[in-house]
Amino acid sequence: MNELIRYFETIPSLHRALILAGGITLFWMIESGIPMFRFKYNKWKHAGINIFFTITTIIINFAFAYLIVLASDYCISNKFGLLQWVAMPLWLEIIAGLLLLDLVGAYSIHYLEHKVKWLWKFHMIHHSDTHVDTTTANRHHPGESVFRAVFTIMAVFITGAPIWLVMMYQTLSAVTSQFNHANIQMPEWLDKLLRFVLVTPNMHRVHHHFVRPQTDSNYSNIFSVWDRVFGTYMLSPIKDLRFGLDVLEGRNDENIGELLKTPFDKTIKTDY
Repeated sequence: MNELIRYFETIPSLHRALILAGGITLFWMIESGIPMFRFKYNKWKHAGINIFFTITTIIINFAFAYLIVLASDYCISNKFGLLQWVAMPLWLEIIAGLLLLDLVGAYSIHYLEHKVKWLWKFHMIHHSDTHVDTTTANRHHPGESVFRAVFTIMAVFITGAPIWLVMMYQTLSAVTSQFNHANIQMPEWLDKLLRFVLVTPNMHRVHHHFVRPQTDSNYSNIFSVWDRVFGTYMLSPIKDLRFGLDVLEGRNDENIGELLKTPFDKTIKTDY
């Protein structure tokens, strides 16, 4: 366990990049072999659009990395945050820390992005994808990437998480997001078993349905428990799902320039 802690405490940026690239490659191959939906699209062109936004997300995350480290160091030095105030065994600290980082740093901002009009305009880019696959995981407008980074810092202060735990969470978050966006066919019994704990492809696909109420459900990132606790959990028949957004119909979801301008386009309805 100590070796694992030391690894995540000093995880090289190269390793994080390799994990990100390795996850996309793995799920890309799986979804190419056993897809749930047989999309008629140029998979490479589609990936290129989403990889552009993946790169902008990485750049913004690197820009905020120093602040995240400072926040964690402050919490440890000043014994600030929930994990610093409550003594617990290491295994319990890991579980509690991962759950709380997921709640504050992911579920909370995701929920707000669906409820606050100007935040939703940025989050639309993620939902605009009409061919959801593993590359969709990091399809976030640069503005949204900033919001999520700010909430990550807030999560660190609230939890008082040491940096190794933050890095462990972010690594798991990247891989599980690629997994639950992947266009893969899974046996229903396996998906059902996994979603007692984790967000699975069948669970997250519902969130990408093109109209409400499905769009406003299943906000969880890693752990499905938060949707169950807050009443936002929903399942719908896979055959009835259609990706994209009704308010963006007729627009090009693979034009980077248009996607970058979407949050500032006053002609786009938000249904609020």
